[in-house]
Amino acid sequence: MKRAAIYVFCAVHDNQLQHFGKIKMNEAEREVYTLPYQNVAMVVCSIDGDVLPNKENLFAHQTILTKVMKSHSIIPMSFGNVFSSKEDVLLITEHLYEQFELLFPQLENKIEVGLKVIANQQWIDKEMEKEPALQEWKKEVNNKSAAAAFYDRIRLGEMAQKFVLSLQKKVENKVFLPLSELAEASKLNTPLTKKMLLNAAFLIDRKQEEEFDRKVNELYEEWHDKVEFKYSGPWPAYNFVNIRLRIEGES
Repeated sequence: MKRAAIYVFCAVHDNQLQHFGKIKMNEAEREVYTLPYQNVAMVVCSIDGDVLPNKENLFAHQTILTKVMKSHSIIPMSFGNVFSSKEDVLLITEHLYEQFELLFPQLENKIEVGLKVIANQQWIDKEMEKEPALQEWKKEVNNKSAAAAFYDRIRLGEMAQKFVLSLQKKVENKVFLPLSELAEASKLNTPLTKKMLLNAAFLIDRKQEEEFDRKVNELYEEWHDKVEFKYSGPWPAYNFVNIRLRIEGES
């Protein structure tokens, strides 16, 4: 028999019971509502059994966050926070209450946006041509047998890595830093692929959103023949909030 539990989506700065309609999780319709504790409320739904990270459940989690963001500043919770009872949810809210109260003013009317910058191969090739040492080493390696060139290939890989790091630094200085000046906070994340030169998140005030968008477009016009921009959002402030939900004894 599946156990009844409470799933937590996020926290909002509200002391009233609120309802956010229904969402489908674990193959059933769930009513989404708040559990208030003083001036903080958890956005939750009742759930049966474990919440697996399948497409339906992940979509439901993000859909509710997006919906709640339209009317509230939120502190997002990562996917998969399930508690045994409403009492446990209220207990964790009480435990984190002071931390929540400090965070909400910092997140009021703030949204997160993301920017990934991915290099075009043709541009990389042209930039490599400007590195005589790298080109010369590449020719030497190609003229040797596989066995003879083994350590040379390792050295070439190191040189290529330094070259890519130099491009990442260039994009950081020319793209990331100017955008950071318009943001409340910014964060550099690890690039996900070899061609990704920037993987950044920015926390921006909604009042600055239009100006920030203009700056992104302006930078894209400068860089569009060299790289691809993947600009996304608005998102909950995942990159700027780090809260772990745990009740002693919970799995």
